Amino acid sequence: MEKFMMIFHGGLDVNSSPEQMQENMGKWMAWVDKLMKDNRYASGEALMPGGKLVSGNSTVTEGPYTEGKEIVGGFFVVNAKDYDDAISLCADYPDYQHGGKVQVRQAVKFDM
Repeated sequence: MEKFMMIFHGGLDVNSSPEQMQENMGKWMAWVDKLMKDNRYASGEALMPGGKLVSGNSTVTEGPYTEGKEIVGGFFVVNAKDYDDAISLCADYPDYQHGGKVQVRQAVKFDM
């Protein structure tokens, strides 16, 4: 198995009602549970809104993004055979219905 990172962009608006947030969280937990039962989930975290963008000579700006659809809300590291397999794991991504997207990237394997 290879390691792939799923980077979550956009999704449910932070100004959603508590009921919407709770319902969406239930869908996320069900998805994580499914990935864990299949031994696909390696790690992951949600990310706090905001952040800092550091470039060059320690230039720090707020952001890095201002548009909600571009905000990175979190990531998973999953185990998959190849890109097609990793992409198939995104089928249950809970935030598609809220305009969210998943960026899938393969990790580089280093021989040690």
